[in-house]
Formats: sequence, structure tokens, C-alpha cells
Amino acid sequence: MSSPATPTVSSLKIDPFSGGSKWLMLGGVGAVLTVITALVAIFTGSRDAYYSYLTAFAYWAGIGFASVLLLMIFHATHARWMTILRRPVEAMASAMWIFVILVIPIWIGMKEIYTWVEPAAAGFSKEALAKIAHKAPYLNVKFFIVRSILFIVFSWLVARRLYGLSRRQDKEGGTDLLSRQRRMSAGLLPFVSLAITFAGFDWLMSLNPTWYSTIFGVYYFAGSFVSALSILAIVTWHGNRKNVFGGGMNIEHTHSIGKLMLAFICFWTYIAFSQLLLIWIAGLPEETPFYITRFKDGWWQLGVFLIFGHFFFPFGLLLSRSLKRNPQRLAGAAFWILLIHYIDIYWLVMPTLYPDGISVHWSQPVAFIGIGLVSIATAIWALRGRMPVPMRDPYLAESLRYRQP
Repeated sequence: MSSPATPTVSSLKIDPFSGGSKWLMLGGVGAVLTVITALVAIFTGSRDAYYSYLTAFAYWAGIGFASVLLLMIFHATHARWMTILRRPVEAMASAMWIFVILVIPIWIGMKEIYTWVEPAAAGFSKEALAKIAHKAPYLNVKFFIVRSILFIVFSWLVARRLYGLSRRQDKEGGTDLLSRQRRMSAGLLPFVSLAITFAGFDWLMSLNPTWYSTIFGVYYFAGSFVSALSILAIVTWHGNRKNVFGGGMNIEHTHSIGKLMLAFICFWTYIAFSQLLLIWIAGLPEETPFYITRFKDGWWQLGVFLIFGHFFFPFGLLLSRSLKRNPQRLAGAAFWILLIHYIDIYWLVMPTLYPDGISVHWSQPVAFIGIGLVSIATAIWALRGRMPVPMRDPYLAESLRYRQP
């Protein structure tokens, strides 16, 4: 049997993207759910609702940061194979602006979420209070808010600029605009990486103000990055079924997404194990309580589940070449990774509120679904009316011909 002919740029039948209407309506539902969670937290002072909101926010904002980094990495490495897939990543990255709004309830509830805001009322020892006071030039409410704005807005402006240059290229063509995207990505990539790192420190690590880990920001990045890749696997599978890419995407692109997912599953595991090993070997009293709490009955079971669910299970699945070359099966593995990443963020956040074991509250699924739908709808809105493929990118033809090396 002869292989199907490789499509050419001129053979692609692609119209501006007009789909996603259902997701936009669901985004409205998500906004309602998000507002309900935030209002309950604000007007009742419910720490359960605040922590649920923080968990969901950290999950989706991390994926937003990771989408910006994914786009920048593709440009900085001059990756040509993914040109056909670049527009969905640009839309995902462009959704970062919504988190400037979504972070506001966290600012309002800082007193309920972060013990360093009023440490004297939190029952810390004198030694712990002295350590928190030493960190006060960094851990204070005003600077926390300023940093949150800086991290989100800076990353969004980078994504917006890259997306704007890409859309201009749809009209003007040529290599100059692509070169500008590549130079910009290479130059600013370290700064966006620092943004997600310090966002992880602020939003998550500071829940335990006397604890620190220099690896934690990378841990947060690794889980978020493999989740961004997983969303890309799902979006491209669904988009290809709807002929969004005009038949230009082939199984080799799917295979490469799967290989990246496998690589970053391994990377997350390496970072998670390194953090645990270094802290446990050092045995410093300001570091070990983080794991001591999570090794207690009621939490250690979830930790063991993460070992198997976040590494062994997806690792075993993604080792399969046939699975990585099957878009539907790869999307199934991606759904699992997205679920397990939420459990990972839950495991990072909730033991601070529930040190004695897992507790389920109605606000947990409501906040997760609400913020998620708002984020997805924002990304789809960024793509509406735009070409879903950068049609005048000089390397699009090479991307259409892409085969595994």
C-alpha cells in the first residue's frame, strides 16, 4: 500500500477559526463558578474555599506560564517541525492575561491563606517568628501583590508580542518577523523561567514560611510543562478530527508531542526525587517538616499514589511507540496526566490546611472546573477569527513534510 501524499501549503484548505462556541458558553459557566467560590471565600472567610481557589489557580496559571515557555522554546531552538502546531500554543500562551483578574481573590484572602501575613496569631515559636521577620522585606503583602502582577503581566506581554508578530506574518510573510520572534524568545526565555519559578515560591512554597527548597520552582515548572504538552496533545487530536489543520498535521507530529510528554514525565520525577533526597539527607529542621507532614497517615497514601500515577503509569504508557502514534490514545494519556497534576498541586497545598489527612470540600471541584473553563474559553477567544495555522511561515512546508529522524 502506498503512503498518502504529503500535503503542500497550497493544498491546505484552511479557513479562519470559527469553532469553540460551546467552550465560550462554558466559559461563562466557569466564570459563575469561579465567582461563587471567590465570594463564599471572601464573605465567609472560609479557609477551605480559599485553599481550593489557590489550588485551582496555581494549577491553571502554571499551565499558562508553561505554554508561554513552550512557545518560546520552540522559537529559541528554531524548531521547524511544530510550525503546523504553533497557533494553538500561541492561543494558550495569550490567555495569560486572565490570571491578572483571577489572582485578585488570593490577594483579598492572604490573611486566611498565608500565615506569614500575621505570624504572631499563627502560633509560631520564637525562633520561627524571628525567621519570618527576617524574610519580611520579601514576604510582605504589598510586594507579594506587585510580584504577582509583574510575573503574570510580563509573561502575557511576551506571549502577546509573539502572537502579534505571528499574526503579522500571516499578512506579510517573509523571514524577518520569524527571526524577530526567535531572537525575542531566546533573549527573554530566562526571565519568563524566573517568573514561573518565583511564582511557585510565592503562591505555593510560602504557605510554609519557614520552609524553603531551591528546587521547588523547577518542580512546579516541570509538572506545569508536561500538563501544557498534554493539553496540546488533546487540542491537536480534537482539532485534527475537525480538520482545523486542513490535513496538514500528520502522525509524526503526534509522535513528537508524545516523546516530549515522556521526557518531561521523567524530568518531573527526577526533580521530585532530588528534592526529597536532598532535604531528607540534610535533615535540617526548617526543611524536613514539609515532608514529615506529608508522610503522616492520611497523606502518605496520596504521596505513594503520585509516585505510581505521576511516573510509573504514564511512563509505561508513553514508552509505547504505537500509543504515541495514536492521537486518540495519546489524548487519553494526556487526560490522565492533567488529572494527576491537579492531585500533585493538591498534595502541595492542602496539607497546610489539613495536616491530619485528606479532606474533601465542595469548593475544590467547583474552583478547579470554574477557573479551568474560564482559562480555556480565554484561549479559544484568542484564536477566534484567526488562521489556525501560520500559513505564511517560511518553514510551514518543511513542517508538513516532517518525518521522525
